[in-house]
Amino acid sequence: MKNLFKDINLKRFLFYLISLLFLETLFAIFLSSTIDFESIVNIFLSSVISSSILSIITGLFKDKGNNIISLIILFIIGVLFSIELVFYNTFQTFFSFSILGLSDQLTSFMNETLTAIKDNILYILVFFIPFIVYLVFKKKFNLPKNNKFNIIFHVIILCLSLSIYLGHVLLTKGVNNGSYYLYHDTNNISLNMSKFGVINSYLIDIKRTIFGFDEGITLVNNEIEEKEEIKEIVYEDNILDINFDKETKNNDIKTINTYMKNTSGSKQNEYTEKYSGYNLIYIVAESFSEIGVSEELTPTLYKLTHTGLIFDKYYTPNTLSTIGGEFQALTGLYPDSSILSKWRKGTNYFPYGLGTIFKDLGYKTYAYHNNWYGFQDRHKYLKSQGFTNYIGCYNGMEKRMNCKAWPQSDLEMMKATMKDYINSEEPFLAYYMTVSGHFQYNFSDNSMAYKNRKLVNNLNVSTAAKAYVATQIELDRALEYVVKTLEENNKLDNTVIVLLADHYPYKLDLKSINSLSSYQRDNLIEVNHNNLILWNNNETDTHISKPCMSSDVLPTVYNLFGVKYDSRLLTGRDILSTSDGLVIFNNHSWITDKGVYHANTKKYDGEEDTEYVTNINNLVKNRLSVSKMILKNDYYKYLLK
Repeated sequence: MKNLFKDINLKRFLFYLISLLFLETLFAIFLSSTIDFESIVNIFLSSVISSSILSIITGLFKDKGNNIISLIILFIIGVLFSIELVFYNTFQTFFSFSILGLSDQLTSFMNETLTAIKDNILYILVFFIPFIVYLVFKKKFNLPKNNKFNIIFHVIILCLSLSIYLGHVLLTKGVNNGSYYLYHDTNNISLNMSKFGVINSYLIDIKRTIFGFDEGITLVNNEIEEKEEIKEIVYEDNILDINFDKETKNNDIKTINTYMKNTSGSKQNEYTEKYSGYNLIYIVAESFSEIGVSEELTPTLYKLTHTGLIFDKYYTPNTLSTIGGEFQALTGLYPDSSILSKWRKGTNYFPYGLGTIFKDLGYKTYAYHNNWYGFQDRHKYLKSQGFTNYIGCYNGMEKRMNCKAWPQSDLEMMKATMKDYINSEEPFLAYYMTVSGHFQYNFSDNSMAYKNRKLVNNLNVSTAAKAYVATQIELDRALEYVVKTLEENNKLDNTVIVLLADHYPYKLDLKSINSLSSYQRDNLIEVNHNNLILWNNNETDTHISKPCMSSDVLPTVYNLFGVKYDSRLLTGRDILSTSDGLVIFNNHSWITDKGVYHANTKKYDGEEDTEYVTNINNLVKNRLSVSKMILKNDYYKYLLK
């Protein structure tokens, strides 16, 4: 027996195990991740499994060959951890192989990516410590070819740890956002990172990228979604007579049909058709946040966010930067990194696209952007939304304004474009995607920050925070010009201005954000709290206290403008209807009228019981899953064309 243990080489196994646990722990610390006991067990057991496998692989050859394989493996592991860190610090979301269809986003922001690498170089070097240690002391590790005792030992450890791991996962069946749920019911890279660690999340992601992953729905009590009406007026549902039993062999479409038949949508309300026939200026503002709004420095933004309809609990959840925010604003669906590459191709049928809807109402429609017109195929997906005359830099905008600055001026864009429609005898829709608020937030690389630098010099905040506010001053000047031009042309009273952010300014660190905030924010929930502008000059000042988010804006606008649409087909909900408010974050955390749920820790701060939390978790999963399946399967084409 003594000779048996002598023949077993534990050095390599222990080295891999310690290395993986070291890297997983540091990664969680670097990102200030919150992990619970379930996550610790998962990460430990999966590290044991991985170490057993690596010990077998690096014992297949003689010493030299095993050393080379070990070095290659440790180097790749260091690269994988570094990619996740840099990607998260650049885009505030984790890398997934499904994002490869958006690879030009990374290359287009190469300077920002290189900056992120430079800013995190010490952390990156730490991820290569196991590689460096092994390179320096490889002779000490003694990696001869595995004998039969070594192989048997590692196989036993592998089978034992795998059995315990699978048993542990099975024990979480029925637990909200537990390990079993993440393996079987949903595909969420953020939750996977928190629950399983980096290496295991990569393995899950690779498997699902290659073989696909089908998410189902769980029927929920629709009373959770719709409040009883307490007024004498009984409003009709915002739904149409649609056949959800059309023949299909597609299982995803069958799942969507089941969901649609069992959801209530939202009701019409006192605001229905209030702005029917009005003009609409619809703006998605780059990195706009309420922390950049002040009565002194941004008076127009302040006026538009503090008069008319005032949304007290509006949030802008970030999903893969601008493209995720614009997706929400234009579709009324929830974004996911796995479908955004398909969205950008512009091949899906969108009868509820913003441009299509208003064109069908007899409006003149326009779309503008003051950066490169084709970034992320914006010219393709805007066309799928009904905008056929979209103008950006280098397909016409460069003839009207300075497109060589970075970032370009929102004010210049408004001055260059409002003449297209301001004298229109027909109602108009003008859609804008702005860029002045884009990072980097400094005075050397950001032309808008530099332009307005003198106006923020006296702020007692960091340089980055000052630079951010300076970029928002440019947006404010653009809105000032819009309001003034509308007023001068007697169109202010019959025009609605909508402005929502694509995401919060995630390149500002939390300390800088809080230095501008009126209250202290966390880096998961409240960092996304924002202003929504839905403004008309004659609207009565009214505070809306319902929790709401970016995906809710489009159905709210459609109801206000009297659009005949089926609210079940959009996963966002009309904010002004009686439906309960629901804000969904990228990692399945959520906010309702009754409380806040943190998916990573499964902690709920609220009034209701476990059944309520389970129902909302199912509702969240359903809406996210259905959104993905709608785009993936071109559902609107099947249903409505």
